[in-house]
Amino acid sequence: MKITIESHVKACLSSVWESWTTPCNIAHWNFASDDWHCPTAEIDLREGGVFKYRMEAKDKSAAFDFTGTFTKVIPQSTLCFELEDNRTVEVTFDQLDDGVRVTETFETEDIHSVEQQKSGWQSILNNFKKHVEEKY
Repeated sequence: MKITIESHVKACLSSVWESWTTPCNIAHWNFASDDWHCPTAEIDLREGGVFKYRMEAKDKSAAFDFTGTFTKVIPQSTLCFELEDNRTVEVTFDQLDDGVRVTETFETEDIHSVEQQKSGWQSILNNFKKHVEEKY
């Protein structure tokens, strides 16, 4: 099953792209709730390149690496990647008159409910929007 989420970010496309694809920015938004954080982010932004984002609870009670391999990179347009569990994700960046629509479509996993997954991914995307709009 696939889930699609989106957000309208009020910033220019180059700022949105930079915030999505640079480690110093990723670490500021890549978590679903305030009790988590992303202390490190590594990204090799090219087809066949790998990314690894460390996700940790601030109280150190849980942690995991979110990793994958890019299968398609079209700058300021589209990112496709395969997660280490073989699920696929597509992220598109569409220029609008007053910002950028960021759309993520991802395959679900079998551990969490569809609603939990949608909510978690949307929370991260909301953090991204907030980060970009406050920065630019």
